[in-house]
Amino acid sequence: MRDFNLNIKSTLYYPMRNFPEREIVYRNEERISFGEFYHRIRRIAWGLMSIGVRQGDTVAVIDWDTLTYLEAYYAVPMIGATLHTVNIRYPPETMLYTMDHAGDRYVILNEEFLSLIMGNMEKLKNINYFIVKGRNYDGRGFKNIVDYDSLLKNSDEYDFPEIDENTRATIFYTSGTTGMPKGVTFTHRNIVLHAISLALSLTREPLNLRDDDTFLGLVPFFHAHSWVFPYVALMLGNKLVLPGRYDMEKILEIMKKEEVTVSYMVPSVLYMLLSTPRIEDYADFLKGLKVIIGGAALPLGLARRARDLGIKTIGTYGLSEAGPVVTVSYHNKKIREADENYRWELENAPGIPLPLMHLRVVDRDCRDIPWDGRSIGEIVIRSPWLTSEYYKDPERTEKLWECGWMHTGDLATVDPLGYIHIVDREKDAIKSGGEFIQSLLLESIISEIPGIGEVAVVGRPDPKWGERPVAFVTLKSRVEKEKIYKHLKRYVEMGKIQKWWIPDDIIFIDSMPKTSTNKIDKKELRKI
Repeated sequence: MRDFNLNIKSTLYYPMRNFPEREIVYRNEERISFGEFYHRIRRIAWGLMSIGVRQGDTVAVIDWDTLTYLEAYYAVPMIGATLHTVNIRYPPETMLYTMDHAGDRYVILNEEFLSLIMGNMEKLKNINYFIVKGRNYDGRGFKNIVDYDSLLKNSDEYDFPEIDENTRATIFYTSGTTGMPKGVTFTHRNIVLHAISLALSLTREPLNLRDDDTFLGLVPFFHAHSWVFPYVALMLGNKLVLPGRYDMEKILEIMKKEEVTVSYMVPSVLYMLLSTPRIEDYADFLKGLKVIIGGAALPLGLARRARDLGIKTIGTYGLSEAGPVVTVSYHNKKIREADENYRWELENAPGIPLPLMHLRVVDRDCRDIPWDGRSIGEIVIRSPWLTSEYYKDPERTEKLWECGWMHTGDLATVDPLGYIHIVDREKDAIKSGGEFIQSLLLESIISEIPGIGEVAVVGRPDPKWGERPVAFVTLKSRVEKEKIYKHLKRYVEMGKIQKWWIPDDIIFIDSMPKTSTNKIDKKELRKI
């Protein structure tokens, strides 16, 4: 019996056979069926091959979340090339560094990014062809430019080969605290197994995913496979709506028109969505919307605001090196029988590991900590879809895989039910007098106060204690510092936090600095 390759091509058989008429929609501007999508990726694959793309080449994409991008998610790896999803929110110098480091030879780009390319042609001498999607460019100054739509229109349909499942499919870059971003790579097998495991988790309570659910994601395609959800949606036959460039008012309109039932995003994007001036106009539609949260801890105050609008939020945890999803907060028997408020709190926690994800929380000697909800350790993981390396960086790769497990750098506790609770990133952890202060818990508590916008607690050097916490807060309406301190002291009286955890200072700022993936940038806050 011949081996069956777990390649990306194999994920399309089920939806193309059973749901060929199901739709992929781009911002109400383009609407195609799954069947049409398959014909398109066969033609764009032929077109890419006609200009020289071969197995082993790296093809970059510089675009918003568009139909063109989704086609590249499939067409590029399915011909045996590697897809490089370029982070468009990096500074130009960093973008160009990643393109050179990844060995990009072809670039698919939206015309909006042409000025970046034209201004840096000297640094892009290794690019064989630029494939431009757009209506308003004239191609002047380019000898090696082709039009995406013309390539699509004038190409035959390519018969995709059986790519070995261990062939590299993707590369993207993850930022560290110092230096340039690090490249992480994933094979076809990595992506397919990840998508299957995540899909299985999403069919459990409280998500109960069905084939008639409609997805619209607000995690950029350039970031960690957009949490693998595009692959999951198509594999299961779900309608997929692509938002393009993010505009929260427009996104709400699209979500309502296309009857979106499932979305996924980081907490700060949920905050922006709920802060849209006309949010109440969408109240009827939002009831029952399921929003999967990851990338950072979801403050319970923000979760309550979502709940008040009828939105169900579900927590996850992951990291780029894991491709990225590690845990999802789905129910086990004990949770289904738990008190409603406790169950709701756990639904908004990171949850439990996906099937095939082996997860431990360990001390510095790689020994497991007790499941007591108090002991703190580092999350280490193993699964069949983790990156095997930092690309061209053996030294940091060795550190990543110390003691045979991937070290996440995330500190957590495990409760008696096995649910993971993130305490902090190791690099963001506040250690005062030799003891950890749980900054994420403080942020969640402060966020409960009416009028509070976003919250970040960071450590400030202290000559006596080593570090002391400082809270940065944005406001939606007037809130006095004293009100925040009183709220924190109530949690001390309830035994939920220690008195010495209370921040030494509370600093009001107009807006939070954000990373390229819309997470609060604590590194910048420490400079204030």
